[in-house]
Amino acid sequence: MNFFESIKSCFIRYTDFSGRSMRSEYWNFTVFVSILYIVAELIDVKIAGVPYLDYYGFGTLSIILTIVTIVPGTAVSVRRLHDINKSGWWILLFFTIIGWIPLIYWVCLKSDGAENRFGPSPIPDQNFIRKNQLI
Repeated sequence: MNFFESIKSCFIRYTDFSGRSMRSEYWNFTVFVSILYIVAELIDVKIAGVPYLDYYGFGTLSIILTIVTIVPGTAVSVRRLHDINKSGWWILLFFTIIGWIPLIYWVCLKSDGAENRFGPSPIPDQNFIRKNQLI
């Protein structure tokens, strides 16, 4: 999945907390949102008219960006956990500082590959190969 397909998919499926998402979809969306936050912060600093190091907190654009991306970001994170056969409830580890370590590790893991309890593999080639294998 390329960069723009990933972003489009995340915004189209923004309330879909079921199913699975590939690593590329998750990381492309994460990079996109991170770039947007950097740009929003720079614009907020310009609007505030203070030096960047003296700027504290969220500006208007950063707050709007957070409101727009929090649901799609959470949904793709849950689907990414489903892809490695973990419950989406593990996303609650985000609210603990030490919980970030397993979450970062899990989102970096390779896809489960086969169909799991959350659905078929999001990688189309693997589904085709598995259905057409001779046993």
